[in-house]
Amino acid sequence: DVIQLYADHGASEQFHSEFKTDMDIERLPSGKFATNALVLGLSVLACNILRWIGQNGLLGSKSPKRSKAQRRRIRTVMQELMYVAARIIKAARTIKISFGRGCRSLQAFDAVYRKLAYG
Repeated sequence: DVIQLYADHGASEQFHSEFKTDMDIERLPSGKFATNALVLGLSVLACNILRWIGQNGLLGSKSPKRSKAQRRRIRTVMQELMYVAARIIKAARTIKISFGRGCRSLQAFDAVYRKLAYG
């Protein structure tokens, strides 16, 4: 039983390391427990949202071409969908987001937006 439980220890360590490094919380910001608990709680919420976006936006047929994988790291999700250059345009009482012509993440971004906006 002990050997079976230890077999998946590496995956747990990988998730822990990814959470700390990709969310940039290697060192907590305060000496106060309540403040650090709030930072960790918000980091967990942001991590879960980014993980959901990665599962729904970067693993489909419309995702940017990368190697086949079952999941994407949080940093990959941020690089592919969050750090995309865009322009916000206000015209005719509407707000639009304009991406560049060569944006390879546009279809993945659109798929995540449609899933969130329209269910």
